[in-house]
Amino acid sequence: MLTALGILFAVAPTVVWGTIARTRAVGFAVGGMLLAGASLLIGVQQGWLDAPRPDAHLVFTALAPLLIACGAGLEGRHENSPSRQWRSRRKGATGFLGTQFGLTLVAGLPYALLISDGSEAPPSKALPSLPPGLSLVDEDVSCASGGCWRVATVASEDGLSRPEIIRRLGLQQKSCRTNGWLLDRRDLCVGATDDGRNVTITAGVGYPGAAIRSATVLLHKDP
Repeated sequence: MLTALGILFAVAPTVVWGTIARTRAVGFAVGGMLLAGASLLIGVQQGWLDAPRPDAHLVFTALAPLLIACGAGLEGRHENSPSRQWRSRRKGATGFLGTQFGLTLVAGLPYALLISDGSEAPPSKALPSLPPGLSLVDEDVSCASGGCWRVATVASEDGLSRPEIIRRLGLQQKSCRTNGWLLDRRDLCVGATDDGRNVTITAGVGYPGAAIRSATVLLHKDP
């Protein structure tokens, strides 16, 4: 159900443009760009592309009306004055796209800041690339009351000690960056811990510092 709604959301601007386009050349050009944008958005929705979902939806719903407006302007330069029926369709299209943008902004902000806070572990791409001489022993997702984290165990192929592995990773201190572009202001934090047996890399998304602190406590409680 959610997948179908996401696809409908993505292709809606293309359908709207199809109702107001008046020339074949501009109509196909703008329609093709809208379909390309819809394909990218669907890729983000399905997890095929690595991008923050709330921000991707907001950017798409902001750029699609601008593209449609540019297309309508180009057509107006080469066509006669539009009919009253076309003006009516244009008003309907403007209202629909404005509503879509408003709903995206209203729904995306609480999704980014409240609903999804720490509830999903970041993808494997959030883990740092391993330098030569280090190998990935295990990767999993750990969850507790504070959320979920991507957890990876790293070993040395050259007999390095655990502190030396952490230095090689460059994770003596956790590193954080903003997870999204606009709406998603949560931190994506990556850190490394030495539990006395293994070096574990932990990646979590949440409010500043919260994800990694909770994940570190969870790891130290493991037997």
